[in-house]
Amino acid sequence: MTQGRTLVLSVDRDDDIGWKAKIDSPVIGRAATIKAANTLALADPEDSDVNAIFMAVKIYDDLTAKGEDTAIAVIAGNHLHMIEGDRRIATALEQVVQETQATNCILVSDGAEDEYVVPIIQSKIPVSSITRVIVNQMPNLEGTYYILKKLFDDPKISRMIFIPLGLAMLLYASAYLIGYPETATIIVVGVIGCYMLYKGFGFDEIVHGVLDALRMSLSRGRFSFITYSTTILLIIIGFTFGFMNILQFYTSDASNGILLYLMTFIYGSIEWLIVAGLVTSIGVIIDVYVNEREALGKVIVFPFFVTALGLILYGASVYIIVFVSSVPDFPLNTVVAQSNIMYSTIFGIISAVLGVVIQYFINKKMTELHKQEIIEVM
Repeated sequence: MTQGRTLVLSVDRDDDIGWKAKIDSPVIGRAATIKAANTLALADPEDSDVNAIFMAVKIYDDLTAKGEDTAIAVIAGNHLHMIEGDRRIATALEQVVQETQATNCILVSDGAEDEYVVPIIQSKIPVSSITRVIVNQMPNLEGTYYILKKLFDDPKISRMIFIPLGLAMLLYASAYLIGYPETATIIVVGVIGCYMLYKGFGFDEIVHGVLDALRMSLSRGRFSFITYSTTILLIIIGFTFGFMNILQFYTSDASNGILLYLMTFIYGSIEWLIVAGLVTSIGVIIDVYVNEREALGKVIVFPFFVTALGLILYGASVYIIVFVSSVPDFPLNTVVAQSNIMYSTIFGIISAVLGVVIQYFINKKMTELHKQEIIEVM
C-alpha cells in the first residue's frame, strides 16, 4: 500500500472546464469533481476532458475501496496562452497540495499535450503514475472528417491556419488587381514565411506577454503602462530605421552575408532601441519604488545594463561594417570606427560596473530598512 495520501489529479491544460463550462479551478473533492465533469459534459459532450475527469473519479473510487488514503482534484491552465496557463497550473497545484496534504500524485491526462506539465507537477509533488485516457473511435473516413472539423472549430487552431492563408490569398488577389501579378507569389511566400518564423521563434508568446503586461499595468494604474506603450512605438521606429539602413547601404557583394545586414540594421536602429530600453527601465523602476520598494535593487541595474549593451553593440557594428564588410558610401572611416569600438566598449563597461555598484548600495540600504522595521515591530 502506498504510504501517505495519494492525489488523483486530472489536468486540463487548455482550460476547457473554464472556457466551456465556466468552472474555476482548482476543483477539489469527489463531489465537486463529478459536478465539474457533468457540467462540462452538458456544455460539450464530445470533449475528451470529460472522459479524463471521470477516469480520475474511477481511479479515486478504486483506490479508496482498497483502503488507501486518497484525494482527487482537477486543475486547469489557460485556453489561449500556454505559458500563463502553465503558471496557473503550478499555482493551483500548490493550493491543492496544501489543502489535501497529499504526498504523491497519480496524473490522469486526455493526451500528450497535458503531459507537458509533468515537470511542473513533479516540482510540487512526486508523480507515482500517469494514466492517459484514449477515447475509442471507428477509424473510418467519416470519423477523420469529424475530427478535422472539430479541430478547425477550435479558435486556437483556426487562427493558426485560416488567418495566414486568408491574408496570403487577399494579398495575392490585391497584387493582381493593381497590376503586379509577377510579385504576387513573392508576397504570398513572404507573408507565410514571416508567419512561420513568428510562430516558430515563439514571438506570439512574446506578443501575448507584452499585451498581458500592458493590460495588467493599466488595470492596476501603473506608470509602466505609459512607458510600455512608448517603448512599443520606439521599437517600431527603431526597426523601421534599421531596415531603411539595410536598404541604404545594400551592396551586391554577398561574401559577408547575414553579418553585413545584421550590423547595418544594428547601426541604424540601436539608438532608438537604447531609448526604448531606458524608457521601459524607468517605468519599471518607478512602479517598483512605489509598490514594491524592497525589490528596487533587482531592477535598478536595468538602465545601466541597457546602456552598456547598446554602446557595445553600436561600436561593434560600426567596426565590422568599416573593416570587414567595406560598405561603399558609409559615412564613417577607419579612424572613427576604431575610436568608436574603443570608447563604446570602455563606457559600456563603466556603465555596467556603475549599475552593479548602485545595486549593491541599494540592496544594503533596503536590508537596513528591513531590519529597522523588524526592530520597530518587536
